[in-house]
Amino acid sequence: MKLHEANTAGSNLFTASGAGHVEINKVRHEGSLIVTADSITPWRPARFEDFGEADFAAVLALQPELVLLGTGSKLRFPHPKLYAALTNAGIGVEVMDTAALCRTYNILLAEGRGVVAALLQD
Repeated sequence: MKLHEANTAGSNLFTASGAGHVEINKVRHEGSLIVTADSITPWRPARFEDFGEADFAAVLALQPELVLLGTGSKLRFPHPKLYAALTNAGIGVEVMDTAALCRTYNILLAEGRGVVAALLQD
């Protein structure tokens, strides 16, 4: 196995998560977000039931390699037709609760992967 030192300096990393919030680089954020290595953007859906195809179009525009979809404190799976544009473009979509998203995003970012975190908070 070959190991490389991770260089995530200057990147957005999740530093904590809790009920209704996450911390990115030790700054608290509430509400739904789209997070990349260099941007944090509010995201329209406030609840799981609010997801629509247009919400995933905003993520598609970023052209990531992989999208991590955080569904809040509970793991819930949106209908695949909602994010079909992502999968049709060859972009992987992994659904998980938001705490798991935070951990997974940091690991993938450190590996140099083109990852986007799209998360709901409840």
